[in-house]
Amino acid sequence: MRVERIAVAGSVVSGVLASACCIGPIVLGLLGVSGAASAQRFEPARPNLLLATYALLAGAFYLTYRHKSACGPGEACEVQGTNRPGKIMLWIAAIGVILATAFPWYAQYLPL
Repeated sequence: MRVERIAVAGSVVSGVLASACCIGPIVLGLLGVSGAASAQRFEPARPNLLLATYALLAGAFYLTYRHKSACGPGEACEVQGTNRPGKIMLWIAAIGVILATAFPWYAQYLPL
C-alpha cells in the first residue's frame, strides 16, 4: 500500500512539473506575478518528466490491479488488497496527469 501511494504521488508531481512550462506562466500571470516566463525553463525536461510520470503511473496501476497469487488468508504470501478509496485516488491522479500532459494542446482555446 505504501509503494502504491509513493507511485501515485510521484506520478502526480512529475506530471505537474512536466506541464510547468505551460501551466506555470498562465497561473503566475493570473496572479499578477511578473517574470512568469521563467517557468519555461522546464520545457527541455518535459519529455523526461513525462516518461517518469507515466512509468510511475504504470507501476501504481500494476501494484493496484495485479493478479493475486493463489494464497490462503493469513498465510505468509498473502498480499494486502487495495481499498476502494485508493483506487479512486489513483484514477483521479491518472486523469489529472492526462489533463496536465494535454494542456499545451487545449491551452489555446482557454479564454484569457
